[in-house]
Amino acid sequence: MTKRLNILLCLLVVACGGALAQGTFWLGADISGTTALEAHGGQLYNSSGEPRENTQLMKELGLNAVRLRAWVNPKDGFCRPDDVLLMASRAKALGMEVMIDFHYSDWWADPGQQNIPAAWKDMSYDEMRQALAEHTRSTLLLLKTNGINVRWVQVGNETTNGFLWPMGRAQENMAQYAGLTQAGYEAVKQVFPEAQVIIHLDQARDAKRYDFIFDGLKANGAKWDIIGMSVYPYWDQREKAEKNDAGTLKHALKNMKRLVKKFGTPVMVVETGYEAARPEEGRRFMEKLISACQEMDGRCLGVFYWAPELEHHYPLGAFKDGRPTAIMEAFRHR
Repeated sequence: MTKRLNILLCLLVVACGGALAQGTFWLGADISGTTALEAHGGQLYNSSGEPRENTQLMKELGLNAVRLRAWVNPKDGFCRPDDVLLMASRAKALGMEVMIDFHYSDWWADPGQQNIPAAWKDMSYDEMRQALAEHTRSTLLLLKTNGINVRWVQVGNETTNGFLWPMGRAQENMAQYAGLTQAGYEAVKQVFPEAQVIIHLDQARDAKRYDFIFDGLKANGAKWDIIGMSVYPYWDQREKAEKNDAGTLKHALKNMKRLVKKFGTPVMVVETGYEAARPEEGRRFMEKLISACQEMDGRCLGVFYWAPELEHHYPLGAFKDGRPTAIMEAFRHR
């Protein structure tokens, strides 16, 4: 019986093209700035110089998923829920999966700033947990009622120091950060029970910061499904945390494998990027990163590039003059 079952499983794997053995490896990009780019007259092109909408271009470049940030009440209107719906609808039309990245702020949230939305600033802890849950539910329900399936949801963006400061600053209020995180987790599951919840930190190379946050969340009863990580050799070297690209890659991968073993959940590179001015070096780094993550036998679920289309004031895009550089060839190659 066992032998017959093994044969049957092997036949199923062959029939499904190996999907049962490995699953889908996700290659994505955060293209949250798409509608803002269009509103300001920006135009993107493929390598042949033909005009392309950003989502369509990402699909042509070999990507199968997009990441979209959600702000609470941004002044310029971009990345509010209805704007997120517009971008998510484009992804759905192209058969691309969607990740929603809740910043829980009216503007950028990252390790250096986690500002409470203006409408929440005078709330108590219990009130803020309710507001966070309601914002999460209502945004996801808007997507669901419009036919968008959300595969992944980030409860916070680069929450290395917690979020919603000072109430949810992890260093001083770990229990409250965990409670707010759990409120988001539960809200996600109410709308999309099968969606995977991601907790995302920066500097994938730094084991200590990951232990601090995930040990703290676990000790305080908060849940997650995936550990999200940022991998940026540029910032590691600027901060003198690493001497070269190889150091970032080596230590990030070591930490990924350690975290999978310690916490029993997979990891995902939800942000990465390279200097657009060094496209060939960027292509080689991205090929190595993607290959190494694929070789983790399903323990790393994918790699997402942050804002590849962004130029000028941001050094880590992957475009020049509105066209993709060699960096993006790493995605098509894989």
